[in-house]
Amino acid sequence: MPRRIAAAALPHLAAEALLRREGQQGFPRPFAVTGQARGAQRLVSVNPAAAALGLGPGLGLADARALCPGLATRPEEPERLAAFRRALARWAGRFSPLVAMEEQTLILDATGCAHLFGGEAAMLAGLTAGLAAYGLTAHAAMADTRGAAWALAHHGPAATPLIAPKGHTRDAIDALPVAALRLAPEAAEGLAALGLATIGDAARVPRGALARRFGLATLKRLDQALGAEPEPVAPDRAAPPFAVRLTLPEPIGLTDDLMAGLDRLLERLCQALEARQQGARALRLTMRRVDGADAHAQIALARPGRDPVRLSALFRPAVEKTEAGFGIDALRLEATATEPLKPAQISRRSEPEKLADLLSRLGNRVGFDCLTRFLPAESHIPERAFTLAAAAWSQAEPFPHAGPPRPLTLFPPEPLEVADTPAASLPARFRWRGRWLTLTSAEGPERLAPEWWWDDPAWASGTRDYWRAATAEGPRLWLFHTPQAACPGWWAQGAFA
Repeated sequence: MPRRIAAAALPHLAAEALLRREGQQGFPRPFAVTGQARGAQRLVSVNPAAAALGLGPGLGLADARALCPGLATRPEEPERLAAFRRALARWAGRFSPLVAMEEQTLILDATGCAHLFGGEAAMLAGLTAGLAAYGLTAHAAMADTRGAAWALAHHGPAATPLIAPKGHTRDAIDALPVAALRLAPEAAEGLAALGLATIGDAARVPRGALARRFGLATLKRLDQALGAEPEPVAPDRAAPPFAVRLTLPEPIGLTDDLMAGLDRLLERLCQALEARQQGARALRLTMRRVDGADAHAQIALARPGRDPVRLSALFRPAVEKTEAGFGIDALRLEATATEPLKPAQISRRSEPEKLADLLSRLGNRVGFDCLTRFLPAESHIPERAFTLAAAAWSQAEPFPHAGPPRPLTLFPPEPLEVADTPAASLPARFRWRGRWLTLTSAEGPERLAPEWWWDDPAWASGTRDYWRAATAEGPRLWLFHTPQAACPGWWAQGAFA
């Protein structure tokens, strides 16, 4: 039986999916989803109303607002969009058992399926109607190859679903632009610059010359579209579920009994994780009560793990707070988030592992969002030489040791009240935070200039000369003054240990 492939192009997928989630299906005004790309905010996806005004993905947000001042925007949400794509592929399983979801294209292997819907035309009509019911603009096509179906869906006439007759793939796509071959933009532009504007033009060029000039990837895409090289529809495999359960012969309610059942589940779950070289980042324990209600206990980890002893210790505080009611008769343990974790040699716990255990315990008590760490940043300005990052989702990085030492604590510049001393000289005596301090020694100066690419009002005064000053009263301060000012004053910005 000759193979038949259906493709449904979804040119406005991200924008229409977000509007659908917000209950704005069929939004009549221009709308776009934005994201950060190439150092600027750019359009990621637009709805049909915005596309009709000439707006499209890749356009800068500032330029888009200049063209359409009333443009409504929302930031992109990649995780939710990925989940919507997976749900869309599951929905399309009603038309074919083999469904794949590309970025903005739904691919179905329709071999032997079309007659169930009254023919190929009726099948494509049902597919586009179903997508339209979900608020998605779709253009469907069917051909002998995946590449040809994709090309017709994206670059064919948009009036009706396109069906390439069996055995006539070359005739159906011959007049389509070379971009319909799913080439890299540079390859498509290079072919067009040489006068090879259509797929037919590229197919008539000798294969050797085409491969030498534009690479084997271009030749492969051409062969896939024409059927010379197979390109099957391989559905995305669902991630294997990591879950175990235990049914109890009698209801239990004591913490020790629950922990004993949990330990049995953890042993089985960790064995399954180890077999697939995965580590858990989040786990959920569901406890079914005899009255039909469920009690839950959840933990998260600062780094992936599969040690039953450590996981059990993290679960105990949550299990102790469980309301067992009249008893619990079933337990279910699931790893809701996993990451690759390669086998490691068994040895004493290293310092990173000890820190990860501490972060896990604290994070499950106060929340992982409350745990942050300092990471170095590329700046010589003291207050911009570091960034804050979530401790559980970042790796510690050493700060560079080059240059003079920095104070233990930094604070906004605080003016000093200086005794009778020339403005450009270090004050022998000054008042700071209500105390008069006497200078005993100082190291410096260290000259720092503002970064011209940052418009920072705090550095509007210009270059600063910093000194590490010790006082007879004890405080060791980081002092600075602005030498270029007409009346330079002195400030304190940090304190050493």
